[in-house]
Amino acid sequence: MKAVVYSFTRRGAMLSINIGEALQKFDFEVRCLTMPKFAEEKIFLEAMDDHNKACEYAFKECQLIVFVGAVGIAVRTIAPYIKNKLVDPAVLSVDEGGNFVIPLLSGHIGGANGFAKVLAKVIKATPVVTTATDVNKLFAVDEWAARNNMIINSMKAAKDFAAALLDGQEVGLFTDYPIISALPRQIVLKDKGITGLAITKNRNVKPFDVTVQLWPRNIYLGIGCRRGTTLESIETLVLPKLKELGIDLRTIVGVASVDLKKDEAGLFDFVAKYNWKISFFTAEELQNAAGEFSSSDFVKSVVGVSNVCERSAVLAANNGNIISSKCSLNGVTLAVAEADIVLDFEKLS
Repeated sequence: MKAVVYSFTRRGAMLSINIGEALQKFDFEVRCLTMPKFAEEKIFLEAMDDHNKACEYAFKECQLIVFVGAVGIAVRTIAPYIKNKLVDPAVLSVDEGGNFVIPLLSGHIGGANGFAKVLAKVIKATPVVTTATDVNKLFAVDEWAARNNMIINSMKAAKDFAAALLDGQEVGLFTDYPIISALPRQIVLKDKGITGLAITKNRNVKPFDVTVQLWPRNIYLGIGCRRGTTLESIETLVLPKLKELGIDLRTIVGVASVDLKKDEAGLFDFVAKYNWKISFFTAEELQNAAGEFSSSDFVKSVVGVSNVCERSAVLAANNGNIISSKCSLNGVTLAVAEADIVLDFEKLS
């Protein structure tokens, strides 16, 4: 992850060094930018001529931006670049005395609230968190989704969900997955009701009048194909099947196949188009996959194992579960698997 720390005074520049060093310990690649006259005094500092232009770059490249100085400077600087909470980086403001750490932008999804609490602890400051769910110690669905690598289907529904909690209402929870912790306050297991949360792989599941869906990013595709299969042929099978299953493309982590397909251009074109990672397994690795799979003598004679798509999907999903067994069309075979997950509402990171 990348972070940038801006400062505008000598005292602020010294504090920015401490902040930068702290962020490095959390695996951030950090740049500390300050006024040219202060940058000359410390190796860790870089000179900046125009913090507004530097901020434009940071909004595109960084996950965290920290301003050491007045809140007003930070607000005016970031204003032209703010888009929405789904894509904006986390932005913090720290006074040059190191007394307060204030999340300004992307408190939940971008993680600014969490960063503020961690950074405040390191520099012995007070985090100033103002989001309503945090102030009232209620479950923040957008923050929890971000921490657990899940997609929120509707920010409108998420806002309505939060509003119901803040109004003191009981909200429902429907899930496809096991729960290993106590449920957050005001949340109860239900399969119908007015407002609720559905943690599911199927985007067609909407058990509540107002349903905020969370889709885990844990889906893997296993694909087998004839030599010379095109991107279009793969899409012709895969896309309708995923639609039938109610699986959103954004929940797919990767694609897998047998290592004999490492030079299959159509397969690489397919994963590149959707920005998915691809992995390959040897026939021996596929043969050792745990589970019951369909079998083809012809496939075994060609690649050395009786099934490619189901076995590769399961292995890619870290020995997960098949949710759609082998199907085929025009020389392409497909299976879909999901990695196992459990829900922990008490997990902080």
